[in-house]
Amino acid sequence: MPTIGVLALQGDVREHARMLGEAGATAVAVRRPAELDAVDGLVIPGGESTTMWKLAETFDMLQPLRMRIKEGMPAYGSCAGMIMLADRIEDGMTGQQTIGGIDMVVRRNAFGRQVDSFESYLDFAGERVRAIFIRAPWVESVGADVEVLGRCEPGDRIVAVRQGPLLATSFHPELTGDVRVHRYFVDMVREL
Repeated sequence: MPTIGVLALQGDVREHARMLGEAGATAVAVRRPAELDAVDGLVIPGGESTTMWKLAETFDMLQPLRMRIKEGMPAYGSCAGMIMLADRIEDGMTGQQTIGGIDMVVRRNAFGRQVDSFESYLDFAGERVRAIFIRAPWVESVGADVEVLGRCEPGDRIVAVRQGPLLATSFHPELTGDVRVHRYFVDMVREL
């Protein structure tokens, strides 16, 4: 059974931990570099990407996160986590940094403000899933090595991608009770 951390600086930590458990992994909170070193994979939850970036710097986690990603650790980012895994962001705060790893450009809050949040059904890696979008980003563009796993209206926007051991969704599967996205990630961790 793989041990998968949930970056516990800010965001939907408990919800992701519960879904990982249902998907067949042991979930642990990760707040420090030593805890990061002890996991087989990592979930970067939704929340607020600028707050997450600042807290990662405060807790001396930004560089260790970048190193583990560069070394090939599987990671899954949802919503703000997608932004954190993007190599480039649009509409970010001045100086905003990411962990990076996925060759994509992500637009922050692309679907609108909190009041514009919505639910939709979409195809994710060949399966129809319910998706909850809360101040969600979308992917503006991807590099040649990035696989698009899901799109959403309006505008057939890219909302789920994979590049090697990295997975990202702009929606929140941890809020739906549907474990398939988490199971997909747990299977990725097992394969590596």
